[in-house]
Parts: sequence; structure tokens; C-alpha cells
Amino acid sequence: MRTPPPDIDGLAASTLQLPPGAWATVLDCLCDRFPSVSRAQWLDRMARGRVVDASGNRLSADTPHRVGLEVHYYREVPDEPVIPFEEVVLHVDDDLLVADKPHFLPVAPVGAHVHETLLGRLVRRTGSTALVPLHRIDRETAGLVLFSTNPATRAHYQALFRERRIEKRYEAIAPALPDVAFPCLRASRIVAGEPFFRMQEADGPANSETRIEVLARDEARWRYALWPVTGRKHQLRVHMAALGAPIANDPMYPSLSYRAAGDYTAPLQLLASELGFADPLTGAQRRFRSGLSLDG
Repeated sequence: MRTPPPDIDGLAASTLQLPPGAWATVLDCLCDRFPSVSRAQWLDRMARGRVVDASGNRLSADTPHRVGLEVHYYREVPDEPVIPFEEVVLHVDDDLLVADKPHFLPVAPVGAHVHETLLGRLVRRTGSTALVPLHRIDRETAGLVLFSTNPATRAHYQALFRERRIEKRYEAIAPALPDVAFPCLRASRIVAGEPFFRMQEADGPANSETRIEVLARDEARWRYALWPVTGRKHQLRVHMAALGAPIANDPMYPSLSYRAAGDYTAPLQLLASELGFADPLTGAQRRFRSGLSLDG
């Protein structure tokens, strides 16, 4: 079995198996396949060892094109903006790292966010390339993210999420729901919507479930506690919007609005506030609490 190229600053290599074509070189093929990346940028990546074959050998400008050649390359975003909020490491041991993620910071590389991610920052901060997030929360959501620090024990902790043996508690600020009886259990079928990155409720058997309680009541906005039983994409945001109480500052639900790049003035009022579980290695009860808070 081939060893995959190592992560660089928390960023895994992307892979392209070269297709048939009339290209003379690998470089020609890459330029054609990815027109948004200039030839000069590909040459720069090659010079820095950021384009390699399946054995980790550097590819150069004159490496000939060969159908089926496995090319590994590291994505880069020119002038990637720095997200001006800091993460906090709450706990670290031989098996786990727990971080408090600020609003607006992705957990892992996605889209235009390559190095400015929680994973990338933690790899650079700790020097450990073994870090792997055990779950994800949205870029817009703040709060707790659990990382595996040890490949030998990782599967035990991944099973906590897969088998729903971990309690995840969130807090949210949203409009009042005086006509809803609490605690409330929202169960529905969530499917992909339009555009593709939004989700929506649909007819059919439920595939998502959230328990909701009220923590505090003001005249117009209430503070809620949310326990997702399942882990569908955007589940809490969809469920609250469907109840008639979209989470404050949500740019997607119930309607889509676009935030200007670099606008950090109105963070989504959703916080991953607690994680609790029985440690799969020792059986000890473990609970972590976020040190962050919502705007209120």
C-alpha cells in the first residue's frame, strides 16, 4: 500500500489521475484542467515540492503527461485573508485535543479557506501532523471541536460519533416561540436544497432529530439549548427556522443572504457549548465546556 503524501500545515494533498489528452506535459494538463490557477502558480508549486507523484517524487515543468499518472498537489489561495479571531486549546492529552473555535473560522480546508482553518492553525501551533478532527461544526458556528491526536486510538473516538454515544449541547439565540410547548422534539427529513449548499425539510421518514429547551426568555428573543440526536448538515439551523425561530444572524435560513468578504459584524448566534461522553479507553466520564458566549 502506498503511503499518501504528508499533510502540510494541516492541509492534505488533493489527487488527480491524469486523463487521456493531447498534453505534452503534466504541467500542460494541470493548466488546462484548472484554468483559475495560472501557469506561473503551478511552476511555483512545483519548485516548492507541492506537486508530486504517488511515490512522493517531485514533478517538474518537463515531466511528460502519462494517462493514469497519479498527481498529488497542495491547494493554495493567493492572498488568503487572515480571520481575525483566535482559537483556544482547552485540553490536550495523548489521545485528544479539545479546541474552542471562534465564529467564521472553518474547521478544515474548504473553498477559499485553505490555511486559515482550525486544523491548519493547530497543526502549526502544536507541530503535530497527526491531528484529525473527529467531527465538524459550521464555519459560522463557534465552540467545541474534538480532535484525535493519536492514530492508534482514533477509531475508538470516531465510534463515539458514529454510534451516537456522545452528547453534544448547543446554545442559540433566536426569536421567541410562545406557542410551542417545551421541551420540544423536532424530527424531520432533511435533504439537499437549492442552491446545493443549503438544506431543507422534505416529506418522508425523518432522518434528523433535535431536542430543544428554553434557557432564558426576553420579550423578542429567547436563549435556547439544543441537543442534536442526529448529525445532519445544518440540522440545528434548519430545525429552528422550520419552527419559526431562525437563529439570529443566520445568512442561510430561512432565506439566503450574502455577507461581504471580511464582514465579521454579525456572527451567527449558535455555540457548540458542551461535549460529554464515556471515554472508550478508560470508561471515565468526560465533559468539556466552551469558554465562549453568545452576544445575548
